[in-house]
Amino acid sequence: MSAKVTRVALSWSGGKDSCMTLDKLIREGLEVVCLLTTVPAEIGRTFGHGERIELIEAQAEALSLPVEFISCTFDTYTSDFIRTLRELQTKYSFEAIAFGDLFLAEHREWGTGVAEAVGIQAAYPLWMEPDGTREALREFVDSGYEAVIIRVSDRVLSKEWLGRKLDSVFYEDILREQQVCPMGEGGEYHTFVYNGPLFKHSVSFVPGEVLQLETTNRLDLRAASNKAAGKN
Repeated sequence: MSAKVTRVALSWSGGKDSCMTLDKLIREGLEVVCLLTTVPAEIGRTFGHGERIELIEAQAEALSLPVEFISCTFDTYTSDFIRTLRELQTKYSFEAIAFGDLFLAEHREWGTGVAEAVGIQAAYPLWMEPDGTREALREFVDSGYEAVIIRVSDRVLSKEWLGRKLDSVFYEDILREQQVCPMGEGGEYHTFVYNGPLFKHSVSFVPGEVLQLETTNRLDLRAASNKAAGKN
């Protein structure tokens, strides 16, 4: 990003990559003015990981940041995103939108395209070579943030991985899976972050049933009251 950028909107999935991006942006002295989460009109859950909207709202409240939900359809995703991004840019006056992608070129091309359509910059603070993902996962595990696995690709991981915390044991176990990117960049697994240095309190949730979808297994989380959660 150029030196003139001070206000940034962050594409927010609720997972570890979004959280690492937020942490890095703030440490670099940038102001994250809002979180942006896409919600398919056909489903009513988040596009990224299929979380309930109230869980994303609970994260935003714990982070003391506003969250904006971008309603999209599968057929008009990009145009819906651009239209709403223009409206939000007027509302929040951000100069850039940041994404948590790591190395997938097609994702960066898409994000750069929508940013250019709105007349702002696209930022990829975590961008790395694929062989950097092992170190990136170690960094997250050691960061103080806490996350749980909520979705796995049944092509490479069994549903027994669901509900596991991203800790040192997980780190060692996932490195043994030869077909899995340590950071899950290929969709091998997805996470939900519920606590950490930027959170004023832990996001309380209740694990629900495991849902078998077309190509993935998902642990259905429900939001719980945070009033008595406190800061861990």
